[in-house]
Amino acid sequence: MNLSLPEDVLDKMALEQAHFEAAPQAFFEAWKRGAQIAGHEWFGDGTREGLQRATTKWDLRPNLLMLIDALGVLSSGQRMFLSAMVSFYNAREGGAMLKRCGFEGLSDLGGLDLERRKVIADLTLHYNGW
Repeated sequence: MNLSLPEDVLDKMALEQAHFEAAPQAFFEAWKRGAQIAGHEWFGDGTREGLQRATTKWDLRPNLLMLIDALGVLSSGQRMFLSAMVSFYNAREGGAMLKRCGFEGLSDLGGLDLERRKVIADLTLHYNGW
């Protein structure tokens, strides 16, 4: 009895394996782009130098206390973008922040500009857990 898989299934499996092997680095690169867009002060040690020398997502953890405190004074787009990013780091805190921003579903991300949408899309595509 021959139990081999069809070639297209094997090809798909190989593509997915390659994607998920590269995902941690791709996620970090998207995260760092997001931190550059949003502002270095919200991530890691809060300095431009810290952002530049970061080599892992752990080096750029969001400063949750500062972000939560500032949420009321940020622009609506900045609130939405930062809250969406935080949701990758901490679903509970990010979800609460998104709720405070009036986020009701993924279509609300339509208010972001293309650059920020691409970051969120890349984070979603390459997310592999924090």
